Amino acid sequence: MDASMFLEYGWVLLILVGLEGILAADNAVVMAVMVKHLPAEQRKKALFYGLFGAFLFRFLALFMISFLVDVWQVQAIGALYLFYVSIHHFIKKKKDKGVVEGEPANAEGSGFWTTVLKVELADIAFAVDSMLAAVALAVTLQPTGWFQIGGIDGGQFIVMFLGGVIGLVIMRFAATWFVKLLEKYPTLESTAFLIVGWVGVKLAVFTLAHPAVAILDQHFPESKGWKAVFWSVLILLAVGGYVLSKKKAKNTNEQELETE
Repeated sequence: MDASMFLEYGWVLLILVGLEGILAADNAVVMAVMVKHLPAEQRKKALFYGLFGAFLFRFLALFMISFLVDVWQVQAIGALYLFYVSIHHFIKKKKDKGVVEGEPANAEGSGFWTTVLKVELADIAFAVDSMLAAVALAVTLQPTGWFQIGGIDGGQFIVMFLGGVIGLVIMRFAATWFVKLLEKYPTLESTAFLIVGWVGVKLAVFTLAHPAVAILDQHFPESKGWKAVFWSVLILLAVGGYVLSKKKAKNTNEQELETE
């Protein structure tokens, strides 16, 4: 693996960790909402089952999708999914309902096993989200040729696997910290979803260049010109989002001090 390829894999893993972190934080919040009505001891057990289910369903989804990844329709769905995730975030933010997505209306009266079932169903939904995001990002990477799992290259699979594991670690140990970070720098979340949308563009280009579609030249996604444009925009979004988030947080703090 040469330096440019290593950098590309590193960037995609970093983006995936960010996206998995957001999904993991959401998953953790939803689980917490679902079990909060239970007694303390049952709540711990329900959360344990929830975490176990999250682990199991993510890796089942990972292996299932790995065998379908070469199908261009799956790649197209992945691109559309990333566009949906990005656009849905901004629509949801605009509406600003202030409601935790996925919170069950009747959770307060649910028994222990009913609550566990609801948590596991939520885990399945988040697992599909998580692995679709992982595959959509990973298949845009240049294959390493190390080995194959299903229809996906070994290097791409490792990135997906690491993203899934890190997401679970975040959900287990750092979800609260991640939520606080996004609360401190709210613009970072929007930046992350802009990057997700931009990666969706990359996957769309990848799909259009698939031999079965052939709208773009088959070698266009690997061309130096396209890679230069893609990474320049991505870095601009990441750096610009970080700078703006810090600036906005600073201005907000100053305004709060002035009003006190």
